[in-house]
Amino acid sequence: MASAPDNDKPRRLALISSKGTLDWAYPPFILASAAAAMDWEVAIFFTFFGLPLLKKDLDPKVSPLGNPAMPMKMPFGPEGFQQINWPMPNILMANMPGFESVATGLMKKMFKNKGVATIDELREACVDMDVRLIGCQMTMDVFGFSREDFIDAAEIGGAATFLAYAADADVSLFI
Repeated sequence: MASAPDNDKPRRLALISSKGTLDWAYPPFILASAAAAMDWEVAIFFTFFGLPLLKKDLDPKVSPLGNPAMPMKMPFGPEGFQQINWPMPNILMANMPGFESVATGLMKKMFKNKGVATIDELREACVDMDVRLIGCQMTMDVFGFSREDFIDAAEIGGAATFLAYAADADVSLFI
């Protein structure tokens, strides 16, 4: 068991997930599931655009406009063959009809080909390992979500709920 150096309590990870695109959905779930597998206590606070990652119908998309660092040469294509090279500015790709769907499909295929778990699988692993998934009450109210929109394992709370948990965290990250 991975314990904190000065006592027998397990280490504690506090994550804030603020973005809900496919590329930004992976980091909180990967970090949370890895820490939970190491016997850490883990909580993720889903706020603003990260909150939809707790919806029952999970379908995050890739958004190059929201990620200006998206590489122009993505490793798409069969192994051993010429990789697809997209030498265009992100703004052009973001405005190209159908690009979001194509990019999302290609990223999902690339992850599958590399043996990376899906967001659904990572989220379920987090649920199975008792990661606290805290949906922001204020964000729910602002964007018009209801409790029924979210998976049963989601806990609804405000900033104070998360801060009470994070106050004793060994590691806190904003994603």
